[in-house]
Amino acid sequence: MEQNLSLEQIQNFKGKYPKQLWYLFFSEMWERFCFYGMRGMLVVFMVGQLGMNDRIANLQYGATQAWVYAFTFIGGLFADKILGLRKSLFWGGILMIIGSVILSIDPKNFFFIGIGFTIVGTGFFKPNISSMVGQLYQDGDPRRDAGFSFFYMGVNLGALIGGYICIAVAEGSMWQSMVPEHLRWNVGFGFAAIVMIISLLTFTQTQKALGPIGLSPLAEVDSSKKKKFEILTYVGSLLIIPVIIIMVANTVYTDYFMIFIGPASILYLLYEMKNFSKVENKKLFAALIFIIFSIFFWAFFEQSGGSLSLFAVNNLNNTILGVELSPNGVNNSANSFFVIGFAALVGLVWLWMAKRKIEPNTVIKFGLAFLFLAAGFWIFYYTKFFAGSDGKTSLGLFTFGWFIITFGELCLSPIGMSAMTKLSPLKTQAVIMGMWFLASAYGQYFAGILGANIAEASENASNIEKLNVYAEGYKQLGIYALIAGVILILISPLVKKLMQEVK
Repeated sequence: MEQNLSLEQIQNFKGKYPKQLWYLFFSEMWERFCFYGMRGMLVVFMVGQLGMNDRIANLQYGATQAWVYAFTFIGGLFADKILGLRKSLFWGGILMIIGSVILSIDPKNFFFIGIGFTIVGTGFFKPNISSMVGQLYQDGDPRRDAGFSFFYMGVNLGALIGGYICIAVAEGSMWQSMVPEHLRWNVGFGFAAIVMIISLLTFTQTQKALGPIGLSPLAEVDSSKKKKFEILTYVGSLLIIPVIIIMVANTVYTDYFMIFIGPASILYLLYEMKNFSKVENKKLFAALIFIIFSIFFWAFFEQSGGSLSLFAVNNLNNTILGVELSPNGVNNSANSFFVIGFAALVGLVWLWMAKRKIEPNTVIKFGLAFLFLAAGFWIFYYTKFFAGSDGKTSLGLFTFGWFIITFGELCLSPIGMSAMTKLSPLKTQAVIMGMWFLASAYGQYFAGILGANIAEASENASNIEKLNVYAEGYKQLGIYALIAGVILILISPLVKKLMQEVK
């Protein structure tokens, strides 16, 4: 019965959330376990197991994560034009499983090979499941932001579990007696492979309920020609993996790519805009403003996987309220823990405010995101005043910083994903979602550079000196976030005009 649902039947759901959102929620949850579990291990693995110094590890981290998100633009493009959202998601999941299995077998010798498969796989998976969430709602449905906030809670449930367990097991602070020391990193990466299989099975067993959502855009094309295009896409994505491996291993190539891909994506969007009306193009320009500002947000926020990982290892104690925890596990999962606790509440607050016509528009929400981000980084800076002579400071206060930043993320990330689907025409929605994640790629890229600069400034320093250098770096990032937030609030009337009827 579910497979015969029309788009109208799906979108005319009763209550706060469509039932299909639950299916996508769980599929995304397990995929994010895989992604964030691996992300939390990268810098520590590169420093401790591959022998890189802190600066190089930060640059490698930035390059790896930049490629992950940059490829979402390419994945979105092929989903829009050839594969459709569903086949693209399935193919991406298969590649992610292969990459995780490779890393679990021999992470030291096959590190960049496994990362290459994972990058391309994530590019095909990530933007398209978010696009399907957007299509569950009619244009103008006030429940859309709440739906994306709920979906985002699924993202963070996976990130919480994976972000803590993988690094805690790999470092040996969890399940020491169960996992032999020489296999800890293998098991950490192995978890990612197992949960990705669960994610893919969840999607394949529930996709019939999506009706026409995510089907091939080539439905009217001759079947043999359609199959040819699809096979070429699969083969091409496999052939690009060795290129990705080389470019990630040599960060200078990533520099060249980042100089090229951003302007190229904007030029492509401008080319597509000639097919749209003036009103549609104004909305797309508004989307670009959000995309550009999000780069700065993620450049600061994504210190979590880079410099903050090393800060956690070197400069945080391991107790909160007397409970022993992995400092890096907390760094990787605290934000997700708070999102789970507050995402649904924030989504309901937006609904409550919308009913009373007092909900702030998307631009103001973005501005608030930067103000929360600034406050959180100031708290990271303030931890220096609680340090002992060994350079170790309060894990509890550090965690409180993540608590504050979480509200910034909830004002930007789920709201941004929702805005991309509302501001873009349907036939270019996956590309716009890809550009949204491409902005994250630039954020990750600049995060690596910022983290490398902080690490370089603290090279050969004592632990207490290193703490002071990192804290001062976070203070500067807090100031820049404050400035960005004020600018966004000041220009909100202009951006609101570009958005037309979109709130």
